[in-house]
Amino acid sequence: MSTNKPWLANYPSGVPANIDPEAYTTLVDLFIETFEKYRKRPAFTCMGKSITFDQVDKLSMAFGAYLQSRGLEKGDKIALMMPNLLQYPIALFGAMRAGIVVVNTNPLYTPREMRHQFTDSGVKAIVIAENFAHNLEKILPDTGIKIIITASIGEMLGTVKGTLVNFMVRKVKRMVPKFELPNTVKFKEALTQGKKFKLVPHQGTQEETILLQYTGGTTGVAKGAMLTNRNLVSNMQQIRAAMLPFLNESEIALSPLPMYHIFAFTVNCLALMSIGSETVLIVNPRDLGTIVDAFKKHDITLMTGINTLFNGLLNNEPFTQLDFSKLKVTVGGGMAVQRAVAEKWQKVTGCPLSEGYGMTESSPVASVNPIDGSGKLGTIGIPLPSTDMRIVDDAGNPLAVGEIGEIQIHGPQVMKGYYNLAGETANVITPDGWLCTGDIGKMHDDGYFQIVDRKKDMILVSGFNVYPNEIEEVVVAHPKVLEVAAIGMPHASSGEVVKVYVVKKDKSLTPDELIAYCRENLTGYKVPKAIEFRDELPKTNVGKILRRVLKEELKKELEG
Repeated sequence: MSTNKPWLANYPSGVPANIDPEAYTTLVDLFIETFEKYRKRPAFTCMGKSITFDQVDKLSMAFGAYLQSRGLEKGDKIALMMPNLLQYPIALFGAMRAGIVVVNTNPLYTPREMRHQFTDSGVKAIVIAENFAHNLEKILPDTGIKIIITASIGEMLGTVKGTLVNFMVRKVKRMVPKFELPNTVKFKEALTQGKKFKLVPHQGTQEETILLQYTGGTTGVAKGAMLTNRNLVSNMQQIRAAMLPFLNESEIALSPLPMYHIFAFTVNCLALMSIGSETVLIVNPRDLGTIVDAFKKHDITLMTGINTLFNGLLNNEPFTQLDFSKLKVTVGGGMAVQRAVAEKWQKVTGCPLSEGYGMTESSPVASVNPIDGSGKLGTIGIPLPSTDMRIVDDAGNPLAVGEIGEIQIHGPQVMKGYYNLAGETANVITPDGWLCTGDIGKMHDDGYFQIVDRKKDMILVSGFNVYPNEIEEVVVAHPKVLEVAAIGMPHASSGEVVKVYVVKKDKSLTPDELIAYCRENLTGYKVPKAIEFRDELPKTNVGKILRRVLKEELKKELEG
């Protein structure tokens, strides 16, 4: 074992040190193999309706053939803009089989955000949930989109008379804003038309870009990460290698996070599907009742999510009363999992909450705590097979164990680069292939990595570095606090002081009570000097708290 890779000694039995990035030439090769192996098993379930691997295979071929019949060629781009619907995997696999690059798009984007992504990527076609089509209408003339396919929640579900599902479908239909878009085709009609044609399979290469995944834009303008066949095949294999010793072919995985988000895309839609899991899709993760219902109706054995979702569920009484006897794996990603949340999750469900780490630019998973529960709370785990991680100083020099610096990632899952942004690519990928994450952390002597914070979120108090994650970890552990965000507030003498925005769990909580609690748990300069109570905190669509928005609000408030 290499002395600079201490994490290898902590791999659970059955997890290999490396995977073979060359095992499959393309992602299509891998999922066609999956379709063949699990044909009769349910692949995806949404609102009570399931489709088998065989159906995904045949319907995706029809969809790919339809796109080709409309004149799309290899290398053209199609935007997929919808929540977790059955149409999503069909459109995804169909487009890839036809050699068309997929551009995942958040359906809650504003017209301005849509315009940027569609013009930057040059998409020629789009599959869009009809609930959001009115926004496309506003910016369509500014884009190169010629093919518009609309998807509705009910069209793939069939008739489910007299059920809550039927009620919900009717309710959603009534909520669809009117829109006028030229030459639109309904998704189901596209499938019908596609069956009249024969798909011409695309013969791809390992280094070919198959997905443009735009960064969340929480630190600036969204950029399109070019992810190749090799990137996604590798990350799927890495995730499978880390999970397979603990899983079997009859897993039922809950996917509350939207699959247009890179975490759910790679982990749920690709990796878990590739081992034969049935994926239960949640259309709207903010509706916690649908997650409760999914647990009641399905023997959920595996769940992915992010800290805010887990925290919300733990504070939802119907959820805490569920039977979790079948749940054996829970993985958190997308943002830091707070220790208090992880500890309470295990207490309530009996299942460990394993935190993982990565970013869009790493396809996304780079490290994870072993899912058998042997990991370390408060860390992001150990690097996946065939992945190296290190800590470097501002000059890029590797640091020793325990020293704090920037986390860098090296592995076959690291992106090709940013689309049409060679300069930005050079800023984040070193000449020898290390991805600069912008995250501050340290490596423990056993190879576990710990996030300290984002560079840009660091608070400087009288020359001392204060990391918001640490403040938030302490504050959220208070029994009367539901959620918290910490930012730096300008101060005449110390440069900055800590300000926290808090959502109460108990209305009786007072600022003095919280300050006293913080003084018990934090060094003086880290104790918040200002507390603002809010009914809710600004978040991305997948639930990540946006400190940037709070900083902007504070700046305007101080300037006004």
